[in-house]
Amino acid sequence: MELADLQIFKTVVDEGGIVKAARKLHRVQSSVSSRIKQLEISIGAQLFYRDKQRLFITPSGELLIAYADKLLRLSEEARSAMSGSSPHGLLKLGALESTTASRLPEILASYHRAYPEVRIDLTSGTNDALTAAVVDRRLDAAFVVETPSNKALSSQALFSEHLVIISSADHPRVTRPQDVEGDSLIAFPNGCAYRRILERWVGAKRFSAVRVLEFSSYHAIVACVAAGAGIALMPESVLATLHHKQVAKHPLPKIHAKVVTPLIWRTDDASAALHALREELQRHMLPKTRKITRQTGS
Repeated sequence: MELADLQIFKTVVDEGGIVKAARKLHRVQSSVSSRIKQLEISIGAQLFYRDKQRLFITPSGELLIAYADKLLRLSEEARSAMSGSSPHGLLKLGALESTTASRLPEILASYHRAYPEVRIDLTSGTNDALTAAVVDRRLDAAFVVETPSNKALSSQALFSEHLVIISSADHPRVTRPQDVEGDSLIAFPNGCAYRRILERWVGAKRFSAVRVLEFSSYHAIVACVAAGAGIALMPESVLATLHHKQVAKHPLPKIHAKVVTPLIWRTDDASAALHALREELQRHMLPKTRKITRQTGS
């Protein structure tokens, strides 16, 4: 079993098929197919179910892809360490849309200037989806809200966000959950940490009877709030970037209003690109780093 074969196998899995993998690897399709078959022979297991022009990964393939990720990553780390070169390669990051819009542009621009050979692939998602992607190694690191207590992960506290309730400009003042009685809640889909905070503020029993309108962008959420469709919760820093004057903001109790955004990554990830990002964040934020020791549902 060679690393080159594992790289081809991983590319086929990532790209979803032979055709796209061959295009990305700059190889002919027959060459990619041949290397996959050779890999199956060498390990004595079928990696894909073949159905006409489609491939479906087998349980053995699912097992191998986890090892392939680790081996390829270790190989890259070893090359970087032995060459003494500056960080390079692909750094796969995840972030909440709020963090992407209001916090990351300056930091990532500074990082890119310092390490131009690192290619950044930034994915947006909910807190839960991003955390799962880091655990599964689909992302190298992610900016989230709720730090998962998982011994496989480490975290670095970064930004402090101040959360507010927003409503249409003509909505009566909001100081308690009863003040939004009858209002729809406008939020991101399940898995969003800010949605969970809104649920806790409203109250679990009452929340079950409330209508929720789900959107996947703050622009859409703010527009619906401005039109009087309901109320929402978001970081004040995000609201400031939208420059929307047709909504009113209302304070939350301190227990709900302040959250901290951490960067999370796998503790066993020693890539030079990720280490450089953490150093860049320290220069911007001077946070403390700690290791997570327990797992909770988040």
